[in-house]
Amino acid sequence: MSDKERTSVWQGFKAFLMRGNVVDLAVAVVIGAAFTNIVNAVVKGVINPLVGAFGTKDLDSYSSCLKGPCEGTGDAATGVRILWGSVLGATLQFLITAAVVYFLMVLPMAKYLARLEARRKAKEGAEEVVEVSELEVLKEIRDALVSQRGPGHGER
Repeated sequence: MSDKERTSVWQGFKAFLMRGNVVDLAVAVVIGAAFTNIVNAVVKGVINPLVGAFGTKDLDSYSSCLKGPCEGTGDAATGVRILWGSVLGATLQFLITAAVVYFLMVLPMAKYLARLEARRKAKEGAEEVVEVSELEVLKEIRDALVSQRGPGHGER
């Protein structure tokens, strides 16, 4: 690769990194990682104890034995065990994350954008009314001038 090609590739790479989308994506990933910690804490600190009131506190311990005997844990486990508790825990984490994102981010932003759109439409509607009223005024002026000419002065 020649020096000119290296410089061109390097400049292209720098331009790619400096685009707003890449920076926005990096910020979203960092915020998402921090948000995941919050959701995990809510699930472990609130949801698991609520589920624990009806059974065990650890959702991962819920399982069913498909083919017995299901004994032991980890590599020493025998039988075929379905760990549906971990699926339930992951599903609850997803639902909590989706609810928080929707109610704290998506819904307020949608309401804000709807308000902006309503203001824009109201402003456009007011401009149309002004334009229509100006047109009406011009028609009235024309009619008044035509009537002042008197009979015998037809339009050209």
